Amino acid sequence: HVPVMSLYICHLDSLIMRWKSFEGRIQLHDFDFHKCEATARIIRNNDNHTETSMTTPTRYHPSRLHHYAHTLLQKVGVDSNISSCVAQTLLEGDLLGHDTHGLALLAGYLQEIEAGNMTRTGQPIVLSDKPAALLWDGQRLPGPWLVHQALDVLTPRAKHLGVSSMVIKRSHHIACLAVYMLRALKDDLLMVLTCSDPNTCSVAPFGGTQAVFTPNPLSIGFPLSNGGVMVDISASITTNSMNNRKLKNGLLHDGEYMMDAKGNASRDPGLLNHNPPGTLLPVGGKSHGHKGYGLALLVESLTGGLAGHGRAEPKEGWGATVNITLYDLNAFAGKAGFLKQMDEIAKQCHASAPINPDTPVRLPGERGLKLLKEQMSSGVILHPSVAPSLQSYEQRFGLKLEDAKI
Repeated sequence: HVPVMSLYICHLDSLIMRWKSFEGRIQLHDFDFHKCEATARIIRNNDNHTETSMTTPTRYHPSRLHHYAHTLLQKVGVDSNISSCVAQTLLEGDLLGHDTHGLALLAGYLQEIEAGNMTRTGQPIVLSDKPAALLWDGQRLPGPWLVHQALDVLTPRAKHLGVSSMVIKRSHHIACLAVYMLRALKDDLLMVLTCSDPNTCSVAPFGGTQAVFTPNPLSIGFPLSNGGVMVDISASITTNSMNNRKLKNGLLHDGEYMMDAKGNASRDPGLLNHNPPGTLLPVGGKSHGHKGYGLALLVESLTGGLAGHGRAEPKEGWGATVNITLYDLNAFAGKAGFLKQMDEIAKQCHASAPINPDTPVRLPGERGLKLLKEQMSSGVILHPSVAPSLQSYEQRFGLKLEDAKI
C-alpha cells in the first residue's frame, strides 16, 4: 500500500526544488514554501517510521555502555581518567532520561577530539584562587571532566566556608547539567550551575531578530528527605540539540518555539538554517520573552562576565563558560531547617490539584531519579540516533554497541 503519501511527497519535493531554483528572483505571494518544506519532512518521517514505532526498545547494560564509550574515547587519544569520567557523565544523562545530552553527544565529542578542538590531556590553569572564589582556564578540555574536577575542589571549601564558587572559561561542552545535581543530593549541598557558549548564538534578545545568546542553561539541585530536586532549564523555550533532532527527523516543534528573521513565530526547526537565519525564542515567547531575555543576561553575567572572557573574544569553536556555586546547608539554618521548609514545599506541590488527573504534579528531577533507578536495574534505553552516529568509529576501532545489549 504505498502509496498515496509517498506519491504526494515526491510531488511536494519536486515543487520545493523548483521553488528554490527561483527563490530570490521572483515574488511568490500568499504561499509559505518554508512551511511546505517543513510539512514534507513530517510526512516523510511518519511514512518511514510507521512500521517501527511500536517495536520494543532495545536495552543496554549500564556498565557495558560505560566501557564502550570509555574505550572509544581512549581510542582517539583521551587520557583514561578523563575518558572514564566523560563516559560516565554521558551515560548518566541517558539514565536520567536526558537523551539529547547523553550518549547522543558521543559522536560529536569524538569528531571534536579528532579535529583538535577538544583537548585530549592536561590540566586546567588556575588563574585566580581565593578561599571561596576561583577562576580556571579549562584549556578546552572535556567539559564533564572539568566540572567534576571543579566539584572535587569546591565541595570541601563549601563545607568549610559555607559557600564556594568557581568560574571556568574555555571549557568544552559540559553535557547534561542535571547529572551534576546528583552530587548536590549526595553531599547535602544546594548547587547552582550555569553555562553559556560564547562561540555561537541562536537566541535573539527580546524585541530583536538577530541571535546574541545560546540557550544558556541553568540548573539547581538540592536534597529532600526523600529524593531531591534537580532543575535543568534554559533561557530559550527549546535547545539547539532538540532543534537539531527535530530537523533531522523531519518533525516540527510542539509549539511556536522558533522565530523567523522577520519576527514571525514558527514551529519549523529549519529556520536556523535559513538565510537570513531565524532564532530560538526565549522563554516567554513573543509576548513575554523578556523573562527568557533576563535569564540569558543573568547567565552571561555569571559566566562570561565573571570570567572576563566571552563574546568580546575571537571564537574558538563549540565550548562553554561555566559557573558553579555550592551552598552548604549546615552553614545557614542547618540541614534540618532546610529540609523542613523544602519538604513542605514539595508536599504542597504534590498536593496541588492537577489539570489532568492522569498526570499529577511532580517535582523537577523526580521523573529522572525514578528513571535512573529503573534503568540501572532493567537496562538503558538509548535514542535511535545513537547507534548510527557511531558506526564509522565502530568499524575503525573494532567495537560494537550491540555487545552492550542486555
